[in-house]
Amino acid sequence: MNLFSRFTSPSKLKERGIMGMNKRNHSYIGRYNDRSRYPLVDDKLKTKFIAQQAGATVPDLIGVIDSQGSVKNIHDMVKDWPGFVIKPAQGSGGKGILVIVKHKDGIYVKPSGAEINKQDVERHITNTLAGLFSLGGKNDVAMVENLIQFDDVFDGFSFEGVPDVRVIVFKGYPVMAMMRCSTSASDGKANLHQGAVGVGIDIASGKAIRAVQFNQPIERHPDTDRLLSELQVPNWDKLLTLAASAWEMTGLGYMGTDMVLDKVKGPMVLELNARPGLAIQIANGCGLLPRLRHIESMGTTAHTPSPEERVVYAAHQFGVKPEF
Repeated sequence: MNLFSRFTSPSKLKERGIMGMNKRNHSYIGRYNDRSRYPLVDDKLKTKFIAQQAGATVPDLIGVIDSQGSVKNIHDMVKDWPGFVIKPAQGSGGKGILVIVKHKDGIYVKPSGAEINKQDVERHITNTLAGLFSLGGKNDVAMVENLIQFDDVFDGFSFEGVPDVRVIVFKGYPVMAMMRCSTSASDGKANLHQGAVGVGIDIASGKAIRAVQFNQPIERHPDTDRLLSELQVPNWDKLLTLAASAWEMTGLGYMGTDMVLDKVKGPMVLELNARPGLAIQIANGCGLLPRLRHIESMGTTAHTPSPEERVVYAAHQFGVKPEF
């Protein structure tokens, strides 16, 4: 509950249906997520494969580095790719993600314009293999992916990084969404704890509801001055349907789905999360509990609705009016 404690009283939080960490862990993650399914989402490489098998679009995999002896292969691996991302397969919270927007003659350029050399890149991969960025500090592998070309409609809404859309999916129904927009404070990463902007998104329309940075309401992007109320996510129904289908992909009842919108390929599955954070409630200005309880109250039916049908239902049930 500490995320909300500085703004309001416990009774008001309960009144607004705000879900705390204990409630999330016990009543939703513990109850609806079979632990045997966790490896499908805790390992981004496995997530990529199951998403592809389900017909979902994912960022191109350039290669995988799984041993210290192959670390130096990175330079040959990326020589024909103008930009790329190196990430730990079992990382969390955006840790260990290295984004390179261009490179030449052994000099690699990050989104901020900062330059690093071959040794810096190799050191980052070595740290990744050692588990420095991974869940539980376990040995890991480094995934190398193509850089996402984010849609031009997001110009000004994100700074030096790709914005992504987090959708909470419960029993296959998208119940709440936000866009995470990177800032200079977040070093070009869509991580709210590091200072990215969270924009609550209306499930029905894909339009912005409200926005926060460091848990405080804001109206404009801190780096670009873009009015955040103008944000409208294109291909919204397709993106939500992709998020909803993650239930069939993983068998997890409660999860966070992270999507990106590529300029050419449209909505893509970036990551899936079996233990999604709760800041999405701050971004939306409302609690998850009423929506989760509504889905629970529906019980089970002989006919399991398709992802498309679940999206239509969620839009009708959980659509909200902008508060800007």
